[in-house]
Amino acid sequence: MSSLTYVQFHALYVLPVLAALTATVHHRRDSVDWRVGAAGLVVVTVLAVAYTLPWDRLLISMGVWSYGAGTVAGRLWGVPYEEIAFFVLQPALTTLWTLHVAGPVVEGVTHTRRDRLLGAAAGLAVGLVGLLALTAPATTYAGAILAWAGPVLALQWGVGWRYLWRVRARVAAAVLVPSAYLWAVDRLAIRAGVWTISDTYTTGLAVAGLPVEEMLFFVVTNCFVVQGVVLFRWVVGRWR
Repeated sequence: MSSLTYVQFHALYVLPVLAALTATVHHRRDSVDWRVGAAGLVVVTVLAVAYTLPWDRLLISMGVWSYGAGTVAGRLWGVPYEEIAFFVLQPALTTLWTLHVAGPVVEGVTHTRRDRLLGAAAGLAVGLVGLLALTAPATTYAGAILAWAGPVLALQWGVGWRYLWRVRARVAAAVLVPSAYLWAVDRLAIRAGVWTISDTYTTGLAVAGLPVEEMLFFVVTNCFVVQGVVLFRWVVGRWR
């Protein structure tokens, strides 16, 4: 029996941080366009749930990860309710942090048709690497992450990789801080037995006890969120 349930994980490690970020962003209304930020959060969250749910269900059915006895309240389409909640909570957490560090939209960045093609090709290359990694059991989890990430990165980089590069320091800060926090609490959850990562489908490489595939997962998903929010604000600014 696990010493921690998935609901308790959210209550202890996700919701308090989300509340703190919400409270501190509230005091930054002078520097944040709330309508754009809120719209960006809604768009990112809807896409996150729709795109992640089938992928998550597939990996659970394959046994890439599993849950401890009594750690989840129930399942929808094979995916724990708490996991589906995390599809909403993580984008909210990362979006709120991004609004702290994104700063004003930078003007004067151009993005040509050639840039769009290069960005899309780079994202698809990531996906191709992931597909190749799926051919070996030990790299299945990493390959699944990269193959799943490829289309999203192709879309985002195709839309505006030049802008993302222009504000790369902000993007890096927005991605790395929540990723580092989620690495730490993920390690705690694994140690507590909330979920277990399969030895069969991972390389066995770990940092401080956390499988590198889990580290990759949080970096990739936070990249989705941060790049989505940053580009959404940039595109809306150009329309205006």
